[in-house]
Amino acid sequence: MQDMFTQSTAVLVQPSPQTFERFERRGGLNQALMYVVVAALVSAVIAGFFGIFHSGVNPLTQFFSRLIGIPLQFFAFTGLVYFIGRSLFRGTGTYPEVAYSFALFYVPLSILGTLIGIIPIIGGLAGFVIAVAMIYFGYLASQSSLNLRDPVSAVVTLVLSGLAYLVLGLILAGIF
Repeated sequence: MQDMFTQSTAVLVQPSPQTFERFERRGGLNQALMYVVVAALVSAVIAGFFGIFHSGVNPLTQFFSRLIGIPLQFFAFTGLVYFIGRSLFRGTGTYPEVAYSFALFYVPLSILGTLIGIIPIIGGLAGFVIAVAMIYFGYLASQSSLNLRDPVSAVVTLVLSGLAYLVLGLILAGIF
């Protein structure tokens, strides 16, 4: 866990495909899952705690929905990035490289977003800034982990993955 935190710091401080390249093979799916579960647990605890103070919000529902939902959403999105990048643009990376690379920026940014999100006035603005940062780091991680050297390929991979993720979410919302 300490190694991943150090790697996350390097990725956030020196953002480039080359920085991601240094770390993409130092971990795999298990490490990515453990790291994302940390983000989910932090978010779940904060949501559950602050849910106590809001009427109409069940703290246990908040806790479990984040604890389960965040890892599922992360792996669904990174799976789409991998599938689209490999299928349409002949990316040569592996799914564990994609998941691990994305986890390196996703976890610290999502924890930061959760912590700042509880502050009433600046929470919304900070959420927007963090969303933009996630897109930027996703672009760099896609270039590195899938070996997509053409910037357009990385952008289109992310846009199509985002659209597919949205459609998948709408379909699942209709089912449940």
